[in-house]
Amino acid sequence: MEGVPRVPEQRGPAQSGTLRFSVLGPVRAWRGEQPLPTGSPQQRALLAALLLREGRTATAAELIDALWGEEPPSQALAAVRTYASRLRKALDPGVLVSESGGYAVRGPGEGALDLADAQEHAARADKARSAGDLCRARELLRRALSLWDGEPLAGVPGPYAEAQRVRLEEWRLQLLESCLDMDLEQGCHAEAVSELTALTAAHPLRERLRELLMLALYRSGRQAEALAVYADTRRLLADELGVDPRPGLRELQQRILQADPALAEPSSPVAEPAVVAVRPAQLPATVPDFTGRSSFVAELSEVLASAEGRVMAVSALAGIGGVGKTTLAVHVAHQARAVFPDGQLYVDLQGAGPRAAEPETVLGSFLRALGTADSAIPDSLEERAALYRSVLDGRRVLVLLDNARDAAQVRPLLPGTEGCAALVTSRVRMVDLAGAHLVDLDVMSPDEALSLFTRIVGEDRVAGEREAALDVVAACGFLPLAIRIAASRLAARRTWTVSVLAAKLADERRRLDELQAGDLAVKATFELGYGQLEPAQARAFRLLGLADGPDMSLEAAAAVLDLSVDDTEDVLESLVDTSLLESAAPGRYRFHDLVRLYARACAERDEHPPGEREAAMSRLLDFYLATAAGVYAIERPGDRLVDHLEQTAFPGLRFSDRHAARDWLYAEANCLLACVSQSVGNSGLRRAVDLLWAAKDLAESGANGLGYGAAATAAREAAQARDDGRAEARARITLTEAHLVAGRFAQADEEARHAASLIADFDDAALNCWVPNHCGVIAVYRNRHDEGAAFLRQAITNFRVDGNLAGEASALCNLSRSHLAMGDTAIAIDLAQQGVDIYDRLGHTLRGANGRYALGLALAQAEELDEAAEQFTQALGGFRESRQRLWEGMTIFRLAEVGLAKNRPAQAAALAEQSLAMLRGIGGDWRRGNVLTLLGKALHQVDQVDRAKACWHDALSLYEALGAAEAADIKELLLPTRTAQSVR
Repeated sequence: MEGVPRVPEQRGPAQSGTLRFSVLGPVRAWRGEQPLPTGSPQQRALLAALLLREGRTATAAELIDALWGEEPPSQALAAVRTYASRLRKALDPGVLVSESGGYAVRGPGEGALDLADAQEHAARADKARSAGDLCRARELLRRALSLWDGEPLAGVPGPYAEAQRVRLEEWRLQLLESCLDMDLEQGCHAEAVSELTALTAAHPLRERLRELLMLALYRSGRQAEALAVYADTRRLLADELGVDPRPGLRELQQRILQADPALAEPSSPVAEPAVVAVRPAQLPATVPDFTGRSSFVAELSEVLASAEGRVMAVSALAGIGGVGKTTLAVHVAHQARAVFPDGQLYVDLQGAGPRAAEPETVLGSFLRALGTADSAIPDSLEERAALYRSVLDGRRVLVLLDNARDAAQVRPLLPGTEGCAALVTSRVRMVDLAGAHLVDLDVMSPDEALSLFTRIVGEDRVAGEREAALDVVAACGFLPLAIRIAASRLAARRTWTVSVLAAKLADERRRLDELQAGDLAVKATFELGYGQLEPAQARAFRLLGLADGPDMSLEAAAAVLDLSVDDTEDVLESLVDTSLLESAAPGRYRFHDLVRLYARACAERDEHPPGEREAAMSRLLDFYLATAAGVYAIERPGDRLVDHLEQTAFPGLRFSDRHAARDWLYAEANCLLACVSQSVGNSGLRRAVDLLWAAKDLAESGANGLGYGAAATAAREAAQARDDGRAEARARITLTEAHLVAGRFAQADEEARHAASLIADFDDAALNCWVPNHCGVIAVYRNRHDEGAAFLRQAITNFRVDGNLAGEASALCNLSRSHLAMGDTAIAIDLAQQGVDIYDRLGHTLRGANGRYALGLALAQAEELDEAAEQFTQALGGFRESRQRLWEGMTIFRLAEVGLAKNRPAQAAALAEQSLAMLRGIGGDWRRGNVLTLLGKALHQVDQVDRAKACWHDALSLYEALGAAEAADIKELLLPTRTAQSVR
């Protein structure tokens, strides 16, 4: 709690009588959790002097000198004795002892003094770093630094305390430099920029911090700023001290100018610290009845065993679908686990389907599995691949890349370091994968096929029907997947004989041929399994394959099948048993992409009446719309949009709290957007559009902006093609949302104007409210303030007519921003406060944060800076809780503005850096330009002039590309006559 002294870190369980002391902040003492009185400043000075002697005796003369220096009071000795007596009474008996004419503190055990703890953490960090364990070293240094609680020996008088304060602060900075150095070694350069910016502002003459900042900026792709830091440093050192930068700093500048490739990657990157060492074990389970392939197993095992002495061992298995590539690769990988003690990574690259996995996404998953924190994972493919190779350096890890599309998809995922190896499976031969050991996997031999069939079905059932069994495996084309499916079905039907199964497969339409065309052969393989399904299983197989999403929840599947959740789970688990469906996670299911295509073909061929296909997808759309509307209602109490959405015939889920509701929305984002895109082309158009509108948090969060925008575009085009003005207007409003979040204000303006022109032709209460609201917001962004105010007043009126209190609050806050832009500060504050009051009455968290954001803007312009900061801080908490990354980043930016206005440029610069990191990839270039402009102003005021100019040049490039009016302001800032005082 704020205002309550922090108790120093404890190593073990707290004991009620344990004495603990702190000097890395105010000098304090505790017995257990109970603070003890330490008396006057001079008495605390005496205690500090004794504690810092680490049990050694201090004479009375030494203590007098420590407390008063060269001018002690006449009764100094008596005062020292009095202080010691009082402390002795406050502490445990035998702790403060008198001996040899002086005093000492004895007895406190391990963990009793925060400084001793910090020293031990630092010593252990040095050992860990020397041993190459940077993760552990960094963690220990952060623990040591966390023990500081403000200024050491705060408020303690005397020359001894002053000297110790200087010493401890210098040590803290050295620890910080070491920790930040390791941050950069581990690839956490983007995150380090903010902290280094604040530190260099606070300690402008400390060259090591400047050097680390240059390196962090350079590795973040900000070369101009890195060079500007050097220019600022050289000028500052010359002005203040009359010296040049030290050689190491000059050398770094030259390496940056030369774009030295060695600077681009961390020197010793490893994974982000974790509680325990991360050893991924991602291999799927091997099949217990693996059969045959002995020559391939031996060949691949030999290649993998040679990994220790080679730069990289890569084996690529190629073959048609169902030939057993994955089964063989997984089996070999499990056998080779002992050769790769540091772990095994696995991914299905989905290369056979229309949406192959992106290497960037896979690398992100691998880096997390190897212990790298999300915040340390860079954005670009090249940076992720470089960090991935660095993290694997020195480890012995096996990487299994299953179902690859081509060599281009695989190359960034290869380890590239000695001791690691990769196994790749694909339907194509990877002749262009340099250095790979290629293996072509054919169908099984007749003996192997019969052995596999026998192991699954059982020796007792096959022994008397060997010829029939040979007929079965021959009909399967000796394809392992087909054999496994057929044998599994027979094993599950105790009343069938092998001859019955052979007779069922005798029909050539159901029998595998010589597999001359890969897709055709796979289809024949799946036909075997599908033909043996029970009617309920076959119906589920067909209908579930219709949905486009990457997977499907159990509840969504129940909607598709129009069954209870329990019945749905039974039929889905039975499909998992046949290998026609996969269990992606508890409660979630997915098809292999080729199986999905086959399931759809079966639905087109076998589903009767044909309308059942459309009915199944309609139920899925209803489920998503009803559930998303429920989420919207929980997140926005009092908002009547849900009353104006299309009605659904199939119910959705109900949630008891908004956290569970929000979790569902983000978990289902990809499936939900896929359903929208799939439904806009049929009778579900209006419901699909409304689903987008109800799920608009996906756009506002920034996390799913691209997918949301694509679905909204598809909806608009479908509505235009069907000449459905109402659906088109609603689709355009959702597209307006997507453009606004991305900072594409011209496109948002165009969509909103089109929507406004359409609503005159029909009566739609929701559109009558939200279209003028959006038009007003866009007009404010585009500096058409009178027009924006008129739109927003119309929106307020319409919201009130509709009884939509939450909408009214939104429009009031937006109108506040319009008046703010026109200089009507008092009106702006009043309007924003009205909006906040409504939100508070309704119990809004997310929209309440929006209201406080608007109120903070108005208060900041009124120069009520403390109140503005309070509103922004409350808004920030709401946005973080609601996962609104865009608005979280923008609120941090506004806090930076307040910091600069309060003449705290170092704080403002650090916050601006945080905002830049938060807005990476979302919000658009205009917002990024605004943050860079502010960052430049803050840096200019802490005399980092060249770096400030680099920020402004970056902002100018963004503004000029957008044709933004702010470009003129930046050109004014870049005038050579500008001083720190004139930059506000």
